[in-house]
Amino acid sequence: MTIKIATLTMNPAIDKSSAVDQVVAEWKLRCEPPTYEPGGGGINVSRAIRKLGGDSLALYMAGGFSGQVLSDLLDQEGLSHQALAIAGLTRENFTILEKSTGQQYRFGMPGPTLTEAEWRRCLEELSGLLPQVDYLVASGRLPPGVPANFYGRLAKLARENKTRLIVDTSGEALRLAVAEGVFLIKPNLREFAELTGRERVDEQEEEHLARALVLSNKSEMVVVSLGAAGVLVASAEGTERVRAPLVPIISKVGAGDSTVAGMVLALARGQSWREAVRYGVAAGAAAVMTPGTELCRREDAERLYEQLMQ
Repeated sequence: MTIKIATLTMNPAIDKSSAVDQVVAEWKLRCEPPTYEPGGGGINVSRAIRKLGGDSLALYMAGGFSGQVLSDLLDQEGLSHQALAIAGLTRENFTILEKSTGQQYRFGMPGPTLTEAEWRRCLEELSGLLPQVDYLVASGRLPPGVPANFYGRLAKLARENKTRLIVDTSGEALRLAVAEGVFLIKPNLREFAELTGRERVDEQEEEHLARALVLSNKSEMVVVSLGAAGVLVASAEGTERVRAPLVPIISKVGAGDSTVAGMVLALARGQSWREAVRYGVAAGAAAVMTPGTELCRREDAERLYEQLMQ
């Protein structure tokens, strides 16, 4: 059986959110009933793919009662998923909306420390699965205990199995993955500067540096997120800037994951890279139009895509 798209989340989370009238130190704050959502880079990409009308297999590390809750939440959303068992408890993140000001307080936990046996077992499982996978999206930070070259090791496995690997992470983990060679990366400007060994990248340098990564076989496609300005994309066919459509901004949470979801879904459907990038930009723009962590809506993404293709 061929799996068109799989996602990998090494450090998933349960995102718990609630609201309170006012945040005051030392007070016992009475919160509204909480909501629970599955979270983490790859999981959010799979959720966005689902919202866009596609299918994927979400692979993730999970442990303890919170790991079971995460699996139940993915079942509720109708996602195909496979947990890789670990001893530690899956992390929980916590977000509070202060209703009096509209400000949001977000608390992110580090996640469980994985043992060497656990992360090596993950690579073994992936080694057996990759021959069936066309596109693998490895997204998010690595949890404690996992070496920085983990995505680099994964890149080697992907190349051996002719799986197209998309890596959406930062820092040393991204640098070592790119050193091994990947299919696509989607850094923001800060991450792109860090990857190219600079404190910041001038606009005149952006296209040259992105193209250099492609020509050195470090990434077949480089998509640099420029925020409200859209993206810069570089491939063997050249470079291009795709401006994001003007939309009302409600929440920027999940925009990056929605962009990746749109791109990989379009590519898996056989569309060109120019079409895929525009569909990704449309999905990212659609995500900022929705509240909280809702990600993108298909009808918004398709309407914005049509605009970008004109």
